[in-house]
Amino acid sequence: MKILVLNSGSSSLKYQLVESETEEVLAKGIAERIGLPDGALKHESVVLDCKSRTIEADIPDHDAAMDLVFQVLTDPSDGAVSHPSEISAVGHRVVHGGEMFSAPTIITDETLAEIDKVSGLAPLHNPPNLMGIRACRRLMPGVPQVAVFDTAFHSTIPKHAYVYALPYELYTDYGVRRYGFHGTSHRYVSGRATKLMAARGADPAALRVITCHLGNGCSMTAVVGGKAADTSMGLTPAEGLVMGTRSGDIDPAILLFVQTEMGMTPGQVDDLINKESGLLGVSGKSSDMRDIEAEAAAADQRSALALEIFCYRVRKYIGAYAAAMGGLDAIVFTGGIGENSPTVRAKTTRGLEFIGVRLDPQRNQTARGESDISAADAPVRVLVIPTNEERMIARETAEVVTGGQGRDLQAAS
Repeated sequence: MKILVLNSGSSSLKYQLVESETEEVLAKGIAERIGLPDGALKHESVVLDCKSRTIEADIPDHDAAMDLVFQVLTDPSDGAVSHPSEISAVGHRVVHGGEMFSAPTIITDETLAEIDKVSGLAPLHNPPNLMGIRACRRLMPGVPQVAVFDTAFHSTIPKHAYVYALPYELYTDYGVRRYGFHGTSHRYVSGRATKLMAARGADPAALRVITCHLGNGCSMTAVVGGKAADTSMGLTPAEGLVMGTRSGDIDPAILLFVQTEMGMTPGQVDDLINKESGLLGVSGKSSDMRDIEAEAAAADQRSALALEIFCYRVRKYIGAYAAAMGGLDAIVFTGGIGENSPTVRAKTTRGLEFIGVRLDPQRNQTARGESDISAADAPVRVLVIPTNEERMIARETAEVVTGGQGRDLQAAS
């Protein structure tokens, strides 16, 4: 079964064609600058020795982007498919499912309406996700479309961890609660960690794991027995860790202060916490951790401070989640920073020896791919596991269309 995985952004459309039985990637690519000048589709055919090419074209909308994707996937020289009808299903990443969706879901008119209802909670993500879905439904009538939600993995978080201490009516009437994001990534890497730990004799049902998805966006999840117990992002992706341009946790009264003292509009405040803060705001130099580390090594004090704040925040969450779970068996680092920065991993875990976390400096420095970077005798294992959200989306899409897993509607209470 060939599954097309789509991740639609406001001006981009990423895709992978996956053979579900083997989970082999047959082709992948991205349509960039949708609705903007200088549009292009960058395509790589994995089945043909990673043959790659770029098609420059006007891409006015997501329909045109999908036309280009089909053009390259069905090109006889590519070898991926000879006709779109060979694609058995399409799996769409959808960022926010609200409380309605706690599992991957076949897309119907009702599903689209429900996704649209919660778009206000993810205004930068859900609308383009919907555009990609609608384009596929028009261009591939009859082909099952499945929504895989970033928020779904977090649906097992208990009520005492997701309800904010605000007037309760904000939750019941407006859906103000912790939802969490990066769920597909947290599900994938926690599953891999469970398999690795089970091979060492651990009981999967009792395993306590903290997954750290560290990239331009960052989040952490406490996972007990394979199920999410708490997560750092909240109603929106702005809560929690320090990120590339997002502030993460702050005193909410700061927002009122800057509105009053600086005369900011709500839109300007939103830009402040989502686009002007984080590593960029503190360093004044960059939102990219690679730049921050280089500047810190060159004795730039603000970049060094940004690095320390970033790692300190992760370390605090590790301690908090270890306490919430009543112990800790493994920490997983994933995402662009988590997978590639020995410095961040070392600074983040330094001082956690009292809960059994000790790194092997050499293993940490040379880690590539799936790696155990713990000291040999450390009771808590520290793992580096590259995330693969597309594989998880393909896997869950295949399960839905073959009847392995269906829609699960979780009612608010």
